[in-house]
Amino acid sequence: MKVELDGRLMFDKASTHTYLQQQLALPAYYGRNLDALYDLLTERAQPIEIVLSYEAMMKHQLGRYAKALINTLRDAAENNPALTLTIEE
Repeated sequence: MKVELDGRLMFDKASTHTYLQQQLALPAYYGRNLDALYDLLTERAQPIEIVLSYEAMMKHQLGRYAKALINTLRDAAENNPALTLTIEE
C-alpha cells in the first residue's frame, strides 16, 4: 500500500491528525498524538510506503511539531520493516 502525505494539507496539530487518520486508514480509537501514531505504524504487518511531499510547507505551517512528526515517521520506519518513508520536496 502506498500512501501520499501532502505537507500543504497539514495546518495545525488537530487537522494534521485528522488528515493522517484518513490517509493512513487509522482506526477510530487512534489517540491523535505522535505516540499513538508511532504505536499504530510499528504494529502494522502489511507493507506500507509513506511518501511525504511539501516538507518545507509543512514545517512552515506546523513549526516544531513538523520536525517531531517527521522524527516519529522515521522512527516507525526504522522499527517496522514493513514500513518505508520517502520525503520529497
